[in-house]
Amino acid sequence: MAIEEPALHATVHEPTARPANPRFSSGPCAKPPAFDLTKLAGAPLGRSHRVAVGKDKLLAAIEGTREILGVPADYKIGIVPASDTGAVEMAMWNLLGARGTEMLAWESFGAGWVTDVVKQLKLDATVKTADYGELVDLATVDFTKDVVFTWNGTTSGVRVPNGDWIPADREGLTICDATSAAFAQDLPWDKLDVTTFSWQKVLGGEAAHGMIILSPRAVERLESYTPAWPLPKIFRLTKGGKLIDGIFKGATINTPSMLAVEDYLLALDWARSVGGLDGLKARANANAQAIFNFCAAKPWLANLAADPATRSNTSVCLKFTDARIADGAAFAKAVAKRLEAEDVALDIGAYRDAPAGLRIWCGGTVETSDIEAMLPWLEWAFEAEIAAQSAAA
Repeated sequence: MAIEEPALHATVHEPTARPANPRFSSGPCAKPPAFDLTKLAGAPLGRSHRVAVGKDKLLAAIEGTREILGVPADYKIGIVPASDTGAVEMAMWNLLGARGTEMLAWESFGAGWVTDVVKQLKLDATVKTADYGELVDLATVDFTKDVVFTWNGTTSGVRVPNGDWIPADREGLTICDATSAAFAQDLPWDKLDVTTFSWQKVLGGEAAHGMIILSPRAVERLESYTPAWPLPKIFRLTKGGKLIDGIFKGATINTPSMLAVEDYLLALDWARSVGGLDGLKARANANAQAIFNFCAAKPWLANLAADPATRSNTSVCLKFTDARIADGAAFAKAVAKRLEAEDVALDIGAYRDAPAGLRIWCGGTVETSDIEAMLPWLEWAFEAEIAAQSAAA
């Protein structure tokens, strides 16, 4: 049902088609198409994750991740607590401090990792930042140091275009937060020493579980370096100077949700059914391109990412550019509110620390037909809000 504003109905017309699924949140993200709770009936609920059935499920989640993402056989993959945040912080607390550190940030989560390193670990790090919509100058990064960065800025819609800027003969480690890139973008494993993501992003899994992927170089650092600060039990990856290998075979540090594990396994099966990583990338690319095409045809809307080569195909961030808009933040919130009231687009407001605008999730679990059905509603909401603003003036 439309928002009641009789004075506007003469000039603003509602579209007729609606998205079958209006869920465009950037996390937790939309479940895979045709998801049904009954498909989780095989979860070993009420069983220990340390018995055979639990360990088998956890190992299947690890090896399914390796299979679909193409992770090399000599890289270690572990399921860890506290989502992607826990995985990134685990990496930083365990690995940083052995040599210089360089922090790259172009959105709020990258800025959060800077705070951790500078204010919590108190390292004298080199910090390079860029405004929302931009990237730092990747050509200036010093790889004699450990480098921490996000691959895809979930709150800015800006991603690194590729891994060419990372040298193969780097001295330091690369620690990459890839939570909104994994399963949607190519990740060059030979350039990444630590890679993290959460289940709640591209495959639409449940929250609270993170993944950490370690290269042989990262394992070597873990076994040869002891940080100066204490490590909580939940962060410890080594014992007696050796990697706790069981973590990377499904013996998790703390108790996982076997229901969430089952959900992730279901998502991995769905990923296989759409062609694996190539199929997932194609779906995300089609979704994002539909929005890019829409923006190109509308003078009042633009992608927050200034350079087309750096535009995300998952978390697409938009800004309103119409000169008639008096208060950008209030306008964007009002547009998002209208779309939610019509049940055509849920949870698409910009992240709280980001510039005013919208953020539309385009990962592979979203259907392109739903993006295409939502976009005319976005134009309707824009026109309605402009009219309302003019009437109030």
